[in-house]
Amino acid sequence: MEKKVILYFSTGFLFLFSFYFLFLAAPEDFPVGSVIRVEKGSSLRKISLLLKDDHVIKSRTVFEAVVILSGGEKSIQSADYLFEEKESVFTVGRRIANGDHNMAQVSVTIPEGFDRNQISETFALKLTNFNKTQFLVKTKTLEGYLFPDTYFFLTNATEDDVITSMSDNFSKKVSKLSDETEKNEIDIIKMASLIEREAKGDADRAIISGILWKRISMGMALQADAAPETYQTRGLPKNPICNPGVESITASIHPQSSPYLYYLHDEEGNIHFAKNFTEHLQNKANYLK
Repeated sequence: MEKKVILYFSTGFLFLFSFYFLFLAAPEDFPVGSVIRVEKGSSLRKISLLLKDDHVIKSRTVFEAVVILSGGEKSIQSADYLFEEKESVFTVGRRIANGDHNMAQVSVTIPEGFDRNQISETFALKLTNFNKTQFLVKTKTLEGYLFPDTYFFLTNATEDDVITSMSDNFSKKVSKLSDETEKNEIDIIKMASLIEREAKGDADRAIISGILWKRISMGMALQADAAPETYQTRGLPKNPICNPGVESITASIHPQSSPYLYYLHDEEGNIHFAKNFTEHLQNKANYLK
């Protein structure tokens, strides 16, 4: 009887050990130090196949069961997952289910008024896989639509990740504002980009907007220093000259009426208005040395 118990125990132990080794333990060729990308919209079956092909798991069935039991099948997060050491299928499954990508995020702040070149330089300093050249190619028609803000990315985020986040942020922040005016969106953004570069503070934006819109209605050249082309041709510049923030976009939509037609900033950033060109020349003499 005692021998049978020992035999059963040994057989059971051998079975469990074999089962763990064959299905649950990390593969011998586990890709330690690798990053596995789970694409947006990937199904659980597609992810299990990816992990099996990349030698992260041995059993797709066990992995899928762990994810389902962890409640993560319906909410799998698209992300890059870093595997710094060998992990069992249980650990891998729980990580995928919980979106535990194990990668540090970096914050990147894009100030209002940055153009595409400045944005590309800023991200290139923080993100190892960010391609400046490709960013500029892919955003050729997006100047003005890359919303300035503080962003958080994994260090291996690409230019495509950046473009998607900045464009989505623009849509989220600006969609409601656009409903407040009959002007078309591109004109709003062109004007907002001028205001962003022309104003020296929030107090200046709305009145500068009013002056510039007034010049357009009069058929007068905008003559905005921030955009030399506005000295040669009338109307708004062909494209936005930078990426404006909410304050400038709001000022573009809600210009402040005034009797002024000219403005300038002195060396300390204070603004001085003039009703006509003669007054403007006097302001230049008084405040620009």
